[in-house]
Amino acid sequence: MSSVALSSALGALPARFRRERLLIVGCGDVGMRVARHLATGPGAGRMRVLALTSNPTRKAELRRAGITPLVGNLDDAASLRRLAGVATRVLHLAPPPGEGAGPHAWWQDPRTRALARVFRLRGQPASLAYASTSGVYGDCGGAIVREERTVAPSTPRAQRRVDAEAVIRHLGRAGVRACILRIPGIYAPDREGGTPRARLLKGTPVLNREDDVFTNHIHADDLARACWAALWKGLPQRAYNVSDGHHMRMGDYFDLAADLYGLPRPPRIARAAAQEQLPAMLLSFMSESRRLDNQRMVKELGVRLAFPSVETGLAASAKGPAGVA
Repeated sequence: MSSVALSSALGALPARFRRERLLIVGCGDVGMRVARHLATGPGAGRMRVLALTSNPTRKAELRRAGITPLVGNLDDAASLRRLAGVATRVLHLAPPPGEGAGPHAWWQDPRTRALARVFRLRGQPASLAYASTSGVYGDCGGAIVREERTVAPSTPRAQRRVDAEAVIRHLGRAGVRACILRIPGIYAPDREGGTPRARLLKGTPVLNREDDVFTNHIHADDLARACWAALWKGLPQRAYNVSDGHHMRMGDYFDLAADLYGLPRPPRIARAAAQEQLPAMLLSFMSESRRLDNQRMVKELGVRLAFPSVETGLAASAKGPAGVA
């Protein structure tokens, strides 16, 4: 639906329905930041915010944040029927299920498939932004990665994201202006596990420099701004790398954090030793190296980063509660 058609459709509705309505699916930390941005930013109060939650005990918390809760479960397709037609814009932040969670194929995201079926039936939103992961690119050997690069997922969880992206693109061909946000590591001092401090306190080792990989990051507040911008400015069928564009090796990132927090730098080990000592999930992150190009996000979405590098973001976090020893 074009913006002109949307305005016309809204104008035909009773006054209480004329405000645009944003539905946040997967309203965790980032979704709450988006809601706060709407409540305090330009045009505050002009959009009604709704959130799908599978946990009825969260209803009071969501209402306090100015969000209308809708109880439903992405793993129960029948509970999603009420979502048809409730929103003019949708921000899909919910991850796929983990391995072994249900009868679906290991490479599928049944949650995104169920959500898309609802919107295809009736009441398509004007725009939809889906939060994917930069893991869909797989290992790129430290190369600069732009959005037109062919995806090459190397883990089951990344493959499920590729499946979800395909579902979103199909929904786009059905008339929804849908775009995809490919997101790397998210950090913020007021986010659970949002800084490296806990890992540094455990003394978890990092790779020797000759074995190390490039990592990419985005501050949670900047991610929220990018999500909001994508709903209004994202081009149809377009993918965006949502990154601060600052490239660091993983070990250097933890060294920087240790210095800022006044903690010992993590020990360095060879890759062969890491494979013996570290859990599989952590090893998977240490096996992929890429440097995300964020110029499409900056130029097309117009995102102005409050934290254009991990140095600025971590320095700010070191001054807050997360940086207090």
